[in-house]
Amino acid sequence: MALASCDSAVSSESSPLHVEYRGSDAAGPETFLLVHGFGASSYTWRHWTPALERRGRVILVDLKGFGASAKPDDGLYGPHDQVALLGALIERDDPGHLTLVGHSFGGAIALLTALAMSERADHRLRRLVIVSGSVYPQRLPPFVTFARYPRLSAAALAVLGPKLVIRAALRAVVADPACVDDRQVEAYAAALRTREGVRAAMAAALQLVPADISAIVDRYPRVEVPTLLLWGRHDRVVPLATGARLAAVLPNARLEVLEACGHVAHEEQPERSLALLERFLAYGNG
Repeated sequence: MALASCDSAVSSESSPLHVEYRGSDAAGPETFLLVHGFGASSYTWRHWTPALERRGRVILVDLKGFGASAKPDDGLYGPHDQVALLGALIERDDPGHLTLVGHSFGGAIALLTALAMSERADHRLRRLVIVSGSVYPQRLPPFVTFARYPRLSAAALAVLGPKLVIRAALRAVVADPACVDDRQVEAYAAALRTREGVRAAMAAALQLVPADISAIVDRYPRVEVPTLLLWGRHDRVVPLATGARLAAVLPNARLEVLEACGHVAHEEQPERSLALLERFLAYGNG
């Protein structure tokens, strides 16, 4: 789908996803589809988006239940549900020279989408970028565990307020808590100001790990496109060992480690992480 506009948002009655389009086909042949992590929104990519716009078209997605996307009470918030919606978006837009980018839970969604595309030999997929992806079974971080207890979570949000809860969660996942600012907190707290937003976050927390995760893990080596894995040395949410494990099984992956960095490298160290991304884009062309 060629876009004349350089900055537009699309919501469709047939899809619960809120999608923003940046840049244009005229900037270059590439398309970048960016997927945020649990509890976040496309706001998380604010530091990377301008540079990617200069290379081509950027598609920013709010996953179902997060950000500005719909939050229906249908219980369908698991990884396979999100991948199906992302796949439908890709089919609708039919992007060429696609680079999938995902962070944390969004990294798992991006990897699952790449796996599905690889298995059907979909040559539109050219590259994959995963930032601290939660792609293996692991101990859930406190903020996710907390969200899995509806009454406790609702009570805490009512007493403490979304901003205080989000600020504490963000400060817990970064290497330097001083990097968490008010605008970031407000952006992530917005979705938790509504009953629907809280319900959706809790539903997603209960479904983070798919039931067939063991079978999925066995298929990871089928993703052969050039892949960049970005990890913070001090990631306490998805440890660096996860990145090393994934790098060992993906046939064409490179692991880059950012020192003095936690779980959200693209927000904690935007310039350093973007430099690594741009180097990969220059040489990892497939």
